[in-house]
Amino acid sequence: MKLKVCGMRDATNIAKLIKIQPDFIGFIFHEKSPRNVTETSKVYFPETIKKVGVFVDKEESFIRDKVTDYTLDLIQLHGNETSKQCMDLKEKGLKIIKAFNISEDFDFQALKVYEPYCEYFLFDAFGKNAGGNGIVFNWDLLQKYTGKIPFLLSGGIDDTLVKEIKSINHPKFAGIDINSGFEIKPALKDIKNIEKFKHNVITKGA
Repeated sequence: MKLKVCGMRDATNIAKLIKIQPDFIGFIFHEKSPRNVTETSKVYFPETIKKVGVFVDKEESFIRDKVTDYTLDLIQLHGNETSKQCMDLKEKGLKIIKAFNISEDFDFQALKVYEPYCEYFLFDAFGKNAGGNGIVFNWDLLQKYTGKIPFLLSGGIDDTLVKEIKSINHPKFAGIDINSGFEIKPALKDIKNIEKFKHNVITKGA
């Protein structure tokens, strides 16, 4: 079970987060987000923690510039990006997490065309924003997913959902993506709460 902490920006906060060793740390490059990254001080990252850039319907040149500037290990596409766009980015050597907003009528069969180009899928709640809505979707819908790509679960996750997370039984359930449910304010995380959550969900569940 992997842990991704998204929406980071403050260098001191990031340095503290690194000490508890999540698997992924996410940086959002989307102007409409209160967690949008315009610049951040350089922080040493061990090789065990992967840096993920989150993008919403951005031009390839913008994405590639951020990958270079922030030495990103993966890109997370959280908009209406097509499988062709994912293919083009993969051919440029980029590793992709493709996010999808899940609702009752979501067609999981539509994900098959993305499978050749993605390392992970990310299943988030459907809301007014591309992500970060703080909404939990109906996790029973996950049973409709029969694809080959492992997925990360996102959307309104906080420390009250430990029991429910540990009860999920799906062969492709690979990890948890957390953000607003562990914030002191946008882009500033409660590190102690994340550490406790990681112990209860990830460590005990290993």
